[in-house]
Amino acid sequence: MSGEEGALSYGAYLRLGELLDLQTRLSKPPAHDELLFIIVHQAYELWFKELVFELESIRRLMFERNVPRARHLMTRVHAIERLMREQIEVLETMDPQDFMEFRSNLDPASGFQSVQFREVELLSGLRDPRYARLAETPEQRAGLEQRLTEPTLWDAFRDLLDHAGLPMPDEDAETRASSLQKLARNREAFPGIWYLADDLLVHDELFALWRHRHILMVERMIGSKTGTGGSSGASYLRTTLEKRFYPELWDIRSNL
Repeated sequence: MSGEEGALSYGAYLRLGELLDLQTRLSKPPAHDELLFIIVHQAYELWFKELVFELESIRRLMFERNVPRARHLMTRVHAIERLMREQIEVLETMDPQDFMEFRSNLDPASGFQSVQFREVELLSGLRDPRYARLAETPEQRAGLEQRLTEPTLWDAFRDLLDHAGLPMPDEDAETRASSLQKLARNREAFPGIWYLADDLLVHDELFALWRHRHILMVERMIGSKTGTGGSSGASYLRTTLEKRFYPELWDIRSNL
């Protein structure tokens, strides 16, 4: 991009002046590793924003029966989730002693309060009404409450199967299981849909792997200490490992 007067520049397009002014260390004297901690977590929030955007688009595409495009965007979701997992390695270059230099400044803030992280979960299929309590502002609370009422990716996928002649009724788990088994055993009869189902499962799996990797990092940093937000730290995080967005897609593997 040109830097000529009046022309759009690289820095102006990305609003770099504002972006690079958002990393403020609270520790006094400033702890060296606090800047790394802030940047990594801000980067996570940017990736969460992109995930929410892509998952909303995938949901719409499934309702529109556009399986190829939905699958294309699912590939992007998977790439972002792999990158998010690898980003933890950057945080692990920080020694626990260095983290303790500024950890007390974080209290009572906690990653548990990330509204966009909860949006990803809600969009993907985890409808937990408690998430709305995590909002810091009335606008955030209203947004999370809206997520609790709108269709999830699983709802959109079920609608896609219904349209393909594979009934997925709300109150009949046996019929849903039968439809999913038919899909799995007759992949050629439903072009692309089985592989979209597998894409959803990969999304579920990669998010679970990110959770596990994150727990190991927390244990490496603080051991069994309580979290800054008052949670039980790693022991709480371990209770989240069994969360699944699409348990019915996992279950059909037992019956093939």
